[in-house]
Amino acid sequence: MRIPKSWTDKELTISDQGLKSYICLKTSLIPHSGGRHEHRRFGKSDVHIVERLANMFMRPGRNGGKKYRGIQIVLNALHIVQLRTAENPLQVLIRAIENSAPREDVTRVTYGGITYFKAVDIAPQRRLDLALRWLAEAARISSFRTPLTTEEALANELILAASGDVRSYAIKKKNEQERVALASR
Repeated sequence: MRIPKSWTDKELTISDQGLKSYICLKTSLIPHSGGRHEHRRFGKSDVHIVERLANMFMRPGRNGGKKYRGIQIVLNALHIVQLRTAENPLQVLIRAIENSAPREDVTRVTYGGITYFKAVDIAPQRRLDLALRWLAEAARISSFRTPLTTEEALANELILAASGDVRSYAIKKKNEQERVALASR
C-alpha cells in the first residue's frame, strides 16, 4: 500500500516547535523502513510518522508482528479522515499528535527515605511517543468487541484529537497526566 501523492508534504505545517524536528514527513512510497533506524541514537526521528503510527498497532494480540496490516489500518483510516473532513489527512494527523502530546509528567524523588512526586518537563521524543501510543490504544479499545472496525475507530480518534475534543481518549490521557503533574508541583 502506498501513500497517495495527493497528500503532499509541501503544504503540511507543524505549529509545535518542540515536535517539529521529531515528526518526519519525508516523501516515501511505502512507509516501511525495515528497522534501519534501530541502532542509531534518535534514529526513530527519521522514520515517517505514518510508519511510526502503524508500528503502534503491532502489539501482542490480534495484529502482533503484522506490519503490513498495521500500515493498512493507518492508511485506510487516513482515507476515511480525508472523506469526512475534506482536508489533507496528514495535516489532521499532525494536529492530533500536537493536541494529544503531554508537556509535563511526574517522577519519583526519594530524599531521606521519603518518596514524593515532582513535576518535570517531557522530552519531545517522549511526547511524540506517548501521543502515538494513546492514539493507537484508543482505536484498539474502541473497536474491541464492537461492530466498529479499527480503521473507523482510528479515524474517529484522529478527528476528535485534531479538534481538541475532550471525548478523545488521547486528550483525556494528556489532561489526566498534566493534572497529576500540576498537583505535584
